[in-house]
Amino acid sequence: MSNKRIFAVVFLASILCLCGCTQAQKIDPAAQTETKPGTIAKIKNEARVIHVLVALCDNETQGIVPVSASLGNGEDPQKNLYWGAAFGVKTFFGKSASWTKVSETNNPKENVLQRIIFKHKRQNVYLVADAYRGIKMKETIDDFFAAVSGQKLENITAGDVTLQIAGSSNLIAFVGHNGLMDFDLKTEPEKKDDDKRDAIILACASRNYFAKHLKKTGANPLLWTSNLMAPEAYILHDALEGWINNETAQQIQIRAAAAYAKYQKIGQKSAQNLIVTGW
Repeated sequence: MSNKRIFAVVFLASILCLCGCTQAQKIDPAAQTETKPGTIAKIKNEARVIHVLVALCDNETQGIVPVSASLGNGEDPQKNLYWGAAFGVKTFFGKSASWTKVSETNNPKENVLQRIIFKHKRQNVYLVADAYRGIKMKETIDDFFAAVSGQKLENITAGDVTLQIAGSSNLIAFVGHNGLMDFDLKTEPEKKDDDKRDAIILACASRNYFAKHLKKTGANPLLWTSNLMAPEAYILHDALEGWINNETAQQIQIRAAAAYAKYQKIGQKSAQNLIVTGW
């Protein structure tokens, strides 16, 4: 084979590899429900709704201590630390005796690789969890603030039930690395209405970084953190049991801290100093 032909083959292979690495996310048209702010009428859900935004762990783009390649691949939700791993949202809630999986959808909208919907077994409560691409941390946090401020609405189906999530959710949670340690918001959130929304922010030192922005949304900081921590799903799971039972914020904090103390093998007091509630 001539040198020119060898060069042509290598060049073509290189182009194909580059195309594969930079291929855009393929959105499922049948599942796509994204709605731009201001273009959808607000509805009142019959059930209580929890919307969880999970920023997938990503070794390459997030300012984190690197984990294993599989746990830290922000393009692979199935093995990701915060989604498909043992203490990830999808796996932990999927094994819970309190929740039943309603549906699972790949690529439901831009920046989200997978959406899973659970229904509580004893109460009329739905949990919608979205696995955001690790490289899209800014977009994940923007969507979180758009939801807690009521600026963004989205209609989805859960079996034969229509739910409105994001700003129509009763509780919105963010789970993952604290991206605000790495960048500043380009646009400040702005409160749209007087609806009551609870917020849970499970990320390192989230109170320190999210507080000034959350104040502007009118949302209630049900749980957030005071220092470095592991934002694993058992915290959210046990906190939600208290929320579903209409417990006080302090009771919910104790539940969440107890779960953290159990799995991290630390004292209850230390856990309660780390996972905090209110302003």
